[in-house]
Amino acid sequence: MPGGKPAGVRCIQLGDDARCRIFGQPERPAVCAGLMPSVEMCGDSADQALAYLARLERLTQPAGANDSAEARRCP
Repeated sequence: MPGGKPAGVRCIQLGDDARCRIFGQPERPAVCAGLMPSVEMCGDSADQALAYLARLERLTQPAGANDSAEARRCP
């Protein structure tokens, strides 16, 4: 995504089946290529996996990106 993918925004490279359209291709971002499936990350369902990714996005967004009380609260 030009300029990077903002937290909470669905990646434009995800298909309707939630699979990456550029998986294994050189244009796939390094941050995506670095994600390794694990029990912690995937959980027991797609909902748990998406919740993990949403938390990861919140924890790694640039300072000041979201000044709400929710963003400042400890996990």
